[in-house]
Amino acid sequence: MLRNVYLFYFFVALLLGCTKDEELAVIPISKSVDYGTYNPTYIIPEELPSIPPMNNPNFNLLTEEGIVLGKKLYYDNILSTNGKSCSSCHIPQYSYSLPIMGPINTAIMPHVNLGWYKAYGWSGGEELLDHVALADLAEGNPFLNANSDSILNRFSRSFEYQQLFWKAFGVKIIDLPVAERNKYISYSLAQFLRTLVSKDAKFDRYLRGEVALTSSEINGFAIFMDDEKGDCFHCHGNAANPLWTDGEFHNNALDSIFVSVNQGRFLVTGNLFDLGKFRTPTLRNIELTAPYMHDNRFATLEEVIDFYSEDLRNSPYVDPLMQKIGQGGVHITPSEKVDLIAFLKTLTDTSFISNPDFQ
Repeated sequence: MLRNVYLFYFFVALLLGCTKDEELAVIPISKSVDYGTYNPTYIIPEELPSIPPMNNPNFNLLTEEGIVLGKKLYYDNILSTNGKSCSSCHIPQYSYSLPIMGPINTAIMPHVNLGWYKAYGWSGGEELLDHVALADLAEGNPFLNANSDSILNRFSRSFEYQQLFWKAFGVKIIDLPVAERNKYISYSLAQFLRTLVSKDAKFDRYLRGEVALTSSEINGFAIFMDDEKGDCFHCHGNAANPLWTDGEFHNNALDSIFVSVNQGRFLVTGNLFDLGKFRTPTLRNIELTAPYMHDNRFATLEEVIDFYSEDLRNSPYVDPLMQKIGQGGVHITPSEKVDLIAFLKTLTDTSFISNPDFQ
């Protein structure tokens, strides 16, 4: 009898000492899901005027089912052990960005029109949107602090997720090895991200003949396009480029000394001429994505324009497009700065940040 009492308390203590994931690990994986028929509904991606279609790779074609799954995962903390989700750092009101530094000590980039990009992240470390989430799912990544056993156990208890993965990709997600499971998680998130398309800012409507611009906004656009004034278009495009970025990497004279935190693309390529190069950020919704630059060093658009106007820092690695480096900047007047900011604010798409299909 006494032996049975000791055994009872031993097992109670054992259970109380388990971590959450250890408790989950003893739950058997369910095999009783009614999967139904795998018959995805393929959809045509949205388009933007004047540029080629977005990348919709054959290995991960957009489907209604994949987008539904990706959206659910984007807002769910099921992928993390710390309660976070993709949406924790990509908030609609900030154009799906957030005004803080990310886990790798760089600014959190907005999720907007990503389907047209050629590489991702400030330094372009990943070339495919379909693989971007793999880094966040890796063991030890500080953002989600993902744990493959925890994810498996959560999926094993969710008939809904098991059905959603089957409908989207025809796979039984709880039967897959970790690498395959993470691949389909990343694929689904990429499908949802490809739907986050912004194309209805005031300037878009102006180009469609639906609204007029103020004289200040028109003058600001002229400054933006002028070689001798703002000289912004070389990197950020023009009215025929609705992405408002060239998608390339440039050393824009932010620094003259380069340590690990500001070496940029060099850390990816190892090419000395890539020191200090970072992705040209989109100007679409730029009003919503303060602070600015890869390290959030400028709090306002006024500070950004002041930098380009008077505070460029020379180095052997400055991009040749920075034509006014010898003068320290483009030296525009206070009134021209006001007009330039007025134009930049015409790139704000309020319908994008309030679209219920994305939330």
